[in-house]
Amino acid sequence: MAHSMFSQADQVIFQDILGGRKVILNAPKKLNALGYEMILQMFENLQTYEMDPTVKIVVLKAYGKVFSVGGDLVAAWKIIPLAHWSVVATYYRKVFTLDYLLATYKKPMVAIIDGAVMGGGVGISIHSTFRIVTENTIFAMPEASIGLFPDVGASYFLSRLPGFFGEYMGLTGTRLDAAEMLAVKLGTHFVPSQKLQSLEKALEKLVASSNATCLATMSIVINKFAQEVKVKPTSPISRLELINKCFSGDSCEEILFSLERLPMEVKEKWIHNAITSMKSASPIGLKIFLRTIREGRSKNIKQCLETEYIAISHFLRGTVSNDFYEFTWN
Repeated sequence: MAHSMFSQADQVIFQDILGGRKVILNAPKKLNALGYEMILQMFENLQTYEMDPTVKIVVLKAYGKVFSVGGDLVAAWKIIPLAHWSVVATYYRKVFTLDYLLATYKKPMVAIIDGAVMGGGVGISIHSTFRIVTENTIFAMPEASIGLFPDVGASYFLSRLPGFFGEYMGLTGTRLDAAEMLAVKLGTHFVPSQKLQSLEKALEKLVASSNATCLATMSIVINKFAQEVKVKPTSPISRLELINKCFSGDSCEEILFSLERLPMEVKEKWIHNAITSMKSASPIGLKIFLRTIREGRSKNIKQCLETEYIAISHFLRGTVSNDFYEFTWN
């Protein structure tokens, strides 16, 4: 039953190129949400590519207007009333195993993120050697708004952002555009979407014509298509000092208190949005994220994923909270 609920056929395309491989998410109608079979297929093939001496580069991309909105929660909602919670936990275990493989991958990877990337979509792309963003890119970790907490290694990669910007992102689910992603190093290059096809061809030509393609050479090729983009003056990134002041609090209550007590002259839109988001999110989800990101600063990616998996299992089992079920079904 679980297998049939999670079944997705041909929703990931594995394409051979001379000297490399392409992994293409191919479920645009469901916003490239990552289903169980998609995860299994990606893990098996990527593991094979890593051990193949003829593969010098792996390109990760997606068809459609969205890169990936994350895990296939629709399938999870269908299966939970019909099966044991551990069935969905198995899905998460496979997701985290794939994330760990990608975080420790030995081959150069290029993630072309042309569209929204959230949750699980972040998990499979954030560790790529090169993370190409475009004018269509939107980044977010909004899990607390659906009764969970930012996972897929968020306690690792968000804790490495400047100051307490990671806390701000995970606690509020705020969205970043391409320029903002580059500013905090979530992205590595900005390439206009109309140039992506030419970039791919240039990379294919490079790996096909060289026996030993180094990262510096790949970077030179990508830089030929890359452009500089500026962060908007109204971006929260320009207010990092204020974010650090508020989001360095020891508890979610203290952080919210700091935001609400800011003087009226600095009550900017992002502050109002942060307060609104935190008040409407899962309280236990926020608390767990704050603890995991604080601990994550001194942990490696494996330790962070292990901690997050234990926490997500408790959420699915309902031992600490029923927020996930209440937020998603109400």
